Amino acid sequence: MTKKIYGYCRISTRDQSIERQIRNIKGLYKEAIIVEEVFTGTKVEGRTKWNNLLNNVKKGNVIVFDSVSRMSRNSEDGYKLYERLFNEGVELEFMKEPHINTRTYKKALTGGIELTGTTVDLILEGVNKYLLALAKEQIKLAFAQAEKEVNDLRQRTKEGIETARLNGKQIGLTKGSKLTTKKSIHAKEQIQRYSKYFQGTLKDSDAMKLIGISRNSYYKYKKELVEELNN
Repeated sequence: MTKKIYGYCRISTRDQSIERQIRNIKGLYKEAIIVEEVFTGTKVEGRTKWNNLLNNVKKGNVIVFDSVSRMSRNSEDGYKLYERLFNEGVELEFMKEPHINTRTYKKALTGGIELTGTTVDLILEGVNKYLLALAKEQIKLAFAQAEKEVNDLRQRTKEGIETARLNGKQIGLTKGSKLTTKKSIHAKEQIQRYSKYFQGTLKDSDAMKLIGISRNSYYKYKKELVEELNN
């Protein structure tokens, strides 16, 4: 049976491009089945497509990630899930961190220094245990680094906002104002074009699918559009 190769690609917001991850994985495995997801959290819970993949992946299958942070940005969850999938016989590959691929980990478990049958084995057993512990520690460190990067970004953002506030700059929108961006302008143009409420032929549910924005964003822009047209 030919083993299936999955490429899991995740971005945090719809404004980000997922194409780079797909391109990297397809460059390594043209036959990879790509699973795409938009999810902002650090925990693995709540990722619908990821959880669906976990429920369907079989022993001998491969899951490829552009980096360890795409699997998890929570060190504890990431390591537990790594161990679980490894024990289930699922291969994991991380393009940016190949030293923690499950093939490498398996080699550390089974490819220790061969014992000699002499008293030297006391030393060799200690060395083998050390190599195994080192392999596990490398995996934990990789997930910990991914979590640290997220926390550092949050801290820098928080500090930047506080610095701006202390310098007297307006933080966020003033009451009653709304943010106008290229994205919002384009979305409103699309809503006005396709929604039956305006000049289109589609129901709201079909229009938001065609435009490719979330339900909350769709109705937010629609409300603003109604207000703008009535002014």
